[in-house]
Amino acid sequence: MTRWGKPVTTTQRLPGIWRVVTPSHGGFVLSETRQAAMPEALRLDEPEYEHDVDWSLVIVAFQTEFAAAGDPLFDIELSLATSTVKSWRPERWEAYASETVEPRQSHVRREREAFEARIGQVVVTTAYGDWADWVPSGKVGVFGYRLASVDHLARPTYADPMFKALVDKARYDERASVISFDELDAEILP
Repeated sequence: MTRWGKPVTTTQRLPGIWRVVTPSHGGFVLSETRQAAMPEALRLDEPEYEHDVDWSLVIVAFQTEFAAAGDPLFDIELSLATSTVKSWRPERWEAYASETVEPRQSHVRREREAFEARIGQVVVTTAYGDWADWVPSGKVGVFGYRLASVDHLARPTYADPMFKALVDKARYDERASVISFDELDAEILP
């Protein structure tokens, strides 16, 4: 049994490292020995490394053994794993490889920095085109909340109340992924 449920398929990639697939999710499951052997910078608290992002930590940690196992696609897998760790777990990569991850290499770092720069401001969370009955032509209707914080994966936390506004469509179309009402010169609605 895994945290994702009962495995449908289980493949041992290396001794003590299993790739599992369940009806809902999957990833790598490590034995106690393998979990203990994970470099501290890459080790999670639990021995289960989901297949969206955390699988990459296992590939990077045991890359020498995976390469020696002779999988003909391992070079591609290692390249993808390295990019995934840099993009989604930049601090872990920096601690492991002693190599700085630039914002351009990390989606999470770029998003987190964008949110951090706007903490305390009202940021757009939802938008409606002029197809909505309350949005005039040439405008975009937006809803937003005051940004309270952002976590290490660039997931924001917002504070009530909700704000509603209109912004210029052309300006909205040019926006960055995270943008405040002030940056859009939003016209607050009641």
